[in-house]
Amino acid sequence: MSGPRRIAFVGAGLAAVSACDALRAQGYDGELVLYSAESGLPYDRPPLSKDVLLGKARREDVPLRPEQWYTDQDVQLRDGVPVRAIRSHDGGLEPADGGIATADRIVLATGGTPRALPVPGGDDPAVHRLRTWEDAERLRERLLPGARVAVIGAGLIGAETAAVAHALGCRVTLVDPVPVPLAAVVGDVVASALHLRHSAEGVGVITAGVERVERRPGGLGVLLHLSGYNGPLVADTVVVGIGIRPATELAEAAGLAVDNGVVVHADRRTSHPNVFAVGDVARRDGHRVRHEHWEAAQQDGEAAAHGILGRPAPEPGATWFWSDRHGTRLEAVGTMTDAERSVVRGDPDSGAFTVFGVRGDRLVAAAAIDRARDIKAARRIVDRGIAIDPVRLADESTDLRRLLKG
Repeated sequence: MSGPRRIAFVGAGLAAVSACDALRAQGYDGELVLYSAESGLPYDRPPLSKDVLLGKARREDVPLRPEQWYTDQDVQLRDGVPVRAIRSHDGGLEPADGGIATADRIVLATGGTPRALPVPGGDDPAVHRLRTWEDAERLRERLLPGARVAVIGAGLIGAETAAVAHALGCRVTLVDPVPVPLAAVVGDVVASALHLRHSAEGVGVITAGVERVERRPGGLGVLLHLSGYNGPLVADTVVVGIGIRPATELAEAAGLAVDNGVVVHADRRTSHPNVFAVGDVARRDGHRVRHEHWEAAQQDGEAAAHGILGRPAPEPGATWFWSDRHGTRLEAVGTMTDAERSVVRGDPDSGAFTVFGVRGDRLVAAAAIDRARDIKAARRIVDRGIAIDPVRLADESTDLRRLLKG
């Protein structure tokens, strides 16, 4: 088929692999090359803060695609070969193993790096971040029964890691300056229920910021000095989960437009016509935030495949994500900040309930704890733009699937 004959991906995570799948599904028969800074088969990242830390999953259990897929789809995997620079002006890139590799199209899928704790002592060896398989392996060795573990940041990664460490018998303290983390995304009611669950399970919760990390005398762990908290917090291990920074270095050096991520159009094309960007590193022009969730990365890859082939990308619909902690599952669709009012379905005291975000007569968001069916129906209602009656949403005798018929 006509079009680019060689497409190079810088990064080999979910967004890049999904783009390769979509390109082959649409009949593209040119060369596909994945450059991965990590060695081995690309793997799925969500299990890192769950089954991998628990010791239930090995690397061979969580590949993004089995090894045979790369052969069947004729995808060249250059693992352990980071890219030092992209040459957007002449259609090439510089792999770390030397030379110049040519490409008709370059797709940046460089992801992000965990934000460091920006305080004195934040680089102490006892302080860990969680993004790669190696990060998880190092941290898992520290999560021993009785170990004192401080988790900084109560967002998705921090909350999941705190729950896993507690399940492994660690003495866990969760520290965050925000009284109710995730409220902007899932709403106050769901966010409060989630955060209170930590205390109910025996995890210590402190609302404070970290001022500095100090090595204890004799090297036995560290002292965390917290704002507005009496006395330092003692920890053997510290886990920092305060978000990621998009890895835009290659894009900036190549002169691409960068603003809280590599700026892309709907087809994931950057400010250079032959360079695309997908996944955590990319931000849609005109959108306030980057979506750092699993499904968003998958959809980005599919959109880029359409864009590379000059075809319109399908509309992705409302965003969706999930998080597991303390034996329960959070699922959310859309963003609660887009709503004018909220509607509760079920009893929050029961532990399993749903909150819907309504704007006018339209459903724009929903968040639920252990109510997957509600979220499945809510997502379809949001995507179809169906007018709804809030009273019926709240009434548990109403079959939400009936609302899909208008």
